[in-house]
Amino acid sequence: MSSPAGAVRCRRKPIANHRARADSADDTCLLVGHMMMSADGNIYTGVGDNLADEEVRGLISAPNIKIERIVSTGHASPPDFWYDQARAEWVIVLQGSAGLLFEGEDKPRLLVRGDYVHIPAHTRHRVEWTNPDEPTVWLAVLWRG
Repeated sequence: MSSPAGAVRCRRKPIANHRARADSADDTCLLVGHMMMSADGNIYTGVGDNLADEEVRGLISAPNIKIERIVSTGHASPPDFWYDQARAEWVIVLQGSAGLLFEGEDKPRLLVRGDYVHIPAHTRHRVEWTNPDEPTVWLAVLWRG
């Protein structure tokens, strides 16, 4: 595969977040300007069963946007924990299922394969559950703007 003009090959480093990050030191990526992205790949490569921690792998990162693959196997937000993110988020479930609860709602929204939701910045939400019997694969797009 050829690289775009001015691109530099790099090694991805884990990015601090309240969700555990995948050990992605072996992933090849391209650094183009201020954007880091995977050179190529398959969204399902390396999806594991029975993960001890939720896995988050950055696919693209730029100053105003991040795209991540998240894999959960029976994971949930800690008790009394609410996400309150500075970035808006759009997330789709590619495989598996999950219950996503928004502050002020009585019960979690059921998300199954193909379901997506937009979460405005600073909208408090939590993952009530993910399927313990199969990996739940999410694709998340986070942005500022």
